[in-house]
Amino acid sequence: MTDAKTTILAATTACIARTGVRGLRVGDVATEAGVSPGLLYYHFTDRAGLLAATLDYINARAGDHRAAASTERLLLAELDDSSEVRRDSIAWNELRASAIFDPQLADAIGGTTRSWNDAIAASLPSGPSGYAAVDRAEILTTLVEGLAARWLSGAMTADRARGLLSAAMSALGATSAASTTPSKGTP
Repeated sequence: MTDAKTTILAATTACIARTGVRGLRVGDVATEAGVSPGLLYYHFTDRAGLLAATLDYINARAGDHRAAASTERLLLAELDDSSEVRRDSIAWNELRASAIFDPQLADAIGGTTRSWNDAIAASLPSGPSGYAAVDRAEILTTLVEGLAARWLSGAMTADRARGLLSAAMSALGATSAASTTPSKGTP
């Protein structure tokens, strides 16, 4: 990917995290990226193309982290409180929510989600009988999305979300250590 495209996609992610998909203006992305709107349209034919490419960009960034991590670290990293993970998670959740109203985006989200589930399923250790790896992966990725939404909206802390996710991973046989328990206390 060219530097200009990467700069534009990073700017789009930041803009979505700040104003949402509905508030996204191509001119704002161009300003954030420090490029002309014409260059933006040169690389991404229209707004839909920009959104689909941004989804791929966020997924690729997450994939870079996934390559060298255990299932446990991979899933818990989705709830990391760093500004970069927080920004990408906000943008991902916003794109996912917007896909409800946009069939093109829904197809892209569906493909990305299937890819994430497949990667998690492939990395899972043998689990409790009766639970296929693909089912455990689906449960865990769905749980991460729900916990992330609560964490990002301030309904719970990142520590609480990670504790609950750790407990679920342990219950589903997705961890190497069985000593994970959720933190007690308020959300």
